[in-house]
Amino acid sequence: MGRRAGNACEMPSRNHGELHRNNRIGWLRAAILGAQDGVVSTSALIITVAAANSSRTAILVAGIAALVAGAMSMATGEYNSVSAQRDTELADISRERHELATAPEHELAELTDIYVKRGLDHALAAEVAEQLTRSDSLGAHLRDELGLHEHARSRPTQAAVVSAVSFSIGSGLSLCAAAIAPDGARIAVVGIVTLALLACIGALGARLGGASAGRATARLVVFGGVAMALAALVGEVVGTAV
Repeated sequence: MGRRAGNACEMPSRNHGELHRNNRIGWLRAAILGAQDGVVSTSALIITVAAANSSRTAILVAGIAALVAGAMSMATGEYNSVSAQRDTELADISRERHELATAPEHELAELTDIYVKRGLDHALAAEVAEQLTRSDSLGAHLRDELGLHEHARSRPTQAAVVSAVSFSIGSGLSLCAAAIAPDGARIAVVGIVTLALLACIGALGARLGGASAGRATARLVVFGGVAMALAALVGEVVGTAV
């Protein structure tokens, strides 16, 4: 626990010339989730209200309300969920620290057994376990027994801020599209802009994460399109009924 946490926004880590992006997992997940939710939820709400033949003022008020409420909801939701994960990690760390202090021989045998199961012969596994225990016993158990790595630790504040900011940006872009679109084409303009934004989010997220851009883009565009189609249908039905 005494080690200083790495900057989650640092450049991709390099080991022996290899490029790794796993230090981006925490904030990248929050950023993609927030941006996608901001674009889709705000656009869907705007389309729903527009399909009910509401005025431009009503549409913009609804959009602004969606932006503010959504950003706050994303921030608190991310903070609380990641905090719960962080609490579990801290409990595991505290328990492991206690076990190392009260039963070091048992913990050494446990670490040795882990390395044996990974393919080392018993003598080598015992030597590796002893050396790692001397250098950093807690770190060795957190990493190899519990699977906890410093760069992947839960960071509630970071998740909350990144999610709220990305949601606000995505929602704001959808709101701008609704504001500048002509009355007769508002639904079509918002729909097209939303799909374009989702494609950009998918491609950017894939690039930052080193994944397939085509798959990520298609996933966001398809599900976003379905959400907006359902929103338009609901707005049409509600508008007719009311």
